[in-house]
Amino acid sequence: MTTQPRFAAASRLLHWLMAPMIIAMLFIGVGMAASVARRYDLLVSIHRPLGIAILVLCVVRIVNRFISPPPDLPDTVPSLQRFAAKASHIALYALMLIMPLVGWGMLSAARYPIVLYGPLRLPPILPHDLTLYAWLRDLHTGLAYLLFRDLPRAFRRRALPRPRPARRRVREHGIVSASINGICED
Repeated sequence: MTTQPRFAAASRLLHWLMAPMIIAMLFIGVGMAASVARRYDLLVSIHRPLGIAILVLCVVRIVNRFISPPPDLPDTVPSLQRFAAKASHIALYALMLIMPLVGWGMLSAARYPIVLYGPLRLPPILPHDLTLYAWLRDLHTGLAYLLFRDLPRAFRRRALPRPRPARRRVREHGIVSASINGICED
């Protein structure tokens, strides 16, 4: 039995550090958009530093990807599917990079302070411009919806069991198909 190539340990660690951060970020963002209560300030105080942490980890992850490239897809994967897998990875990395930058720019354009923790603040990256702020806010929201839309699909791929090919079931369990109807006997 051959073993399939795996992602490097650092790649897996970065993935599993960032995945819950991004999921939390999306839910916090939804909570911020739906809240006018006191908890809004708490959500904002979590959302901003978490976004910067995601930005930093995304840069680390991109560098790591060049140092430890991902394993190749199996030869049995059709070329169109290979293209789709690579394109979706590029789109995900772009979103993970762009979302925090758009958020940072949005806050800069509105002259909101970007407090990370206590007195630690980020400098503005864009000039004060309320029209730009409004445009970036809509962009930030739209990108979040784009990411949020694909979240259930990604979770379903990871969480639900995948059907195994018949040949593999036969090899693993010694099952012999009794008929074309799928009745099996040991």
